[in-house]
Amino acid sequence: MTSLDRTGPQNGQDPTAIRIAGVSKTYGTYEVLKGIDVEVARGEVVVICGPSGSGKSTLIRTINRLEEINSGAITFDGQNIHAPMKTRDLNRLRSRIGFVFQSFNLFPHLSVVDNVSMSPIRVKGVSRDVAHDKALLLLDRVGLADKATAYPGQLSGGQQQRVAIARALAMEPPVMLFDEPTSALDPEMVGEVLAVMKSLAKDGMTMLCVTHEMGFARDVADRIWFIDAGEIIEKATPEEFFTHPRHPRAQRFLADLRH
Repeated sequence: MTSLDRTGPQNGQDPTAIRIAGVSKTYGTYEVLKGIDVEVARGEVVVICGPSGSGKSTLIRTINRLEEINSGAITFDGQNIHAPMKTRDLNRLRSRIGFVFQSFNLFPHLSVVDNVSMSPIRVKGVSRDVAHDKALLLLDRVGLADKATAYPGQLSGGQQQRVAIARALAMEPPVMLFDEPTSALDPEMVGEVLAVMKSLAKDGMTMLCVTHEMGFARDVADRIWFIDAGEIIEKATPEEFFTHPRHPRAQRFLADLRH
């Protein structure tokens, strides 16, 4: 049973959270994304994997417009993400699509609780007291309630990434994007971040995750997109992908991982 089966669209909502239609992206003459056509259902967990330089991170960054596209369309809750819009409207859109980066991107001069509460205060106009209380609840959720007054430089990499997840959740986004969230971590810290991500998936959060953590993909994903040279060449359930990958490039990728 997928997370969509557990939650389902509410109140007549479109069951599709994100539509990516004919999306291409170039850097000069180099085509990074080539006519991507995919959809993400509400409550679905999608893992995007593939070799380095295949376009994984570029694809996920187009979804909240950290990267512009050259053609095609991306819609989120029926809104064209890449349509012309004012800065405040773009910021409002991004506030509803949580993004967790490889490198944490915490503000070093702010305490952990202030890092988590800042965006609700500045973007949504939430009162400081309400935002602070919500931040403490989120820190408790990611196992860091005792680090609320610490500063990022006093935390391990795994702890910093968990704070980054709490910060993204503070905006109450219906969708979370993860761009290789464990790639900058020492191996012993990876598990604590993946545990938080698994908890979000269990609660029915719509998630797109670029990751090389194939154990996470096997256990948590509803679907896997395999991307190579800017094209999604395989879309499958974890069972299908790991036991009977169809595309020769996906077969070679998994064989390399096993070795």
